[in-house]
Amino acid sequence: MSDEKQSPVQPAEEKTPAPKPPWEDKPVPPVHEDASSDADATALAAAIEGALLAADRFAGELTLSVPYEKIREICSFFKEEQGFKFLVDLTAIDWMDREEGRFDVVYWIHRHSDSKRIRLRTALPLEEPIDSVVPVWKTANWMEREVYDMFGIIFEGHPNLERILTWEGFNGHPLRKDFPVEGIDTGAAIYPDVYPPGGGPDAAEEGA
Repeated sequence: MSDEKQSPVQPAEEKTPAPKPPWEDKPVPPVHEDASSDADATALAAAIEGALLAADRFAGELTLSVPYEKIREICSFFKEEQGFKFLVDLTAIDWMDREEGRFDVVYWIHRHSDSKRIRLRTALPLEEPIDSVVPVWKTANWMEREVYDMFGIIFEGHPNLERILTWEGFNGHPLRKDFPVEGIDTGAAIYPDVYPPGGGPDAAEEGA
């Protein structure tokens, strides 16, 4: 056995990561750009008369404004002709006092072949229904039920338009701007055998 001492193994030199580029002194915010020349926008305008009201690109995202009366036809066109097979999301926005129409109903669609996404936006008057797109994308089923529950928007042709987050008989639609921030007394609906109509736990305590 040799008396020579073995040299300790030297650790590998650690590479210093390259410095990150400096933050912009004056960052340039994104701006809205006209996107009417987008290939899918022009295809829609050519295929369905009056279907394209506006095309906007902001921060790399494309939004097409369309009339609510043609929404199912438009969605079917994008799925069958343009390859947008996936409905990512369907939601709504309440603009309460807007003359153009109180609600925006928003559809976010995706095409897998090139990972392109388009946001379809349609303005809807307060008491007007809008066609269900469940016949186009089955995944719209629960999404439309949630929008109905939270905003009170009626989707005509939906196979089972019932509340999904609250219960049948719930008073109001929680995501409307005129829904009270403090909520409402729902005790009578939850405990009808304990609290009379119009009186929940708070009302019972006040009368005690």
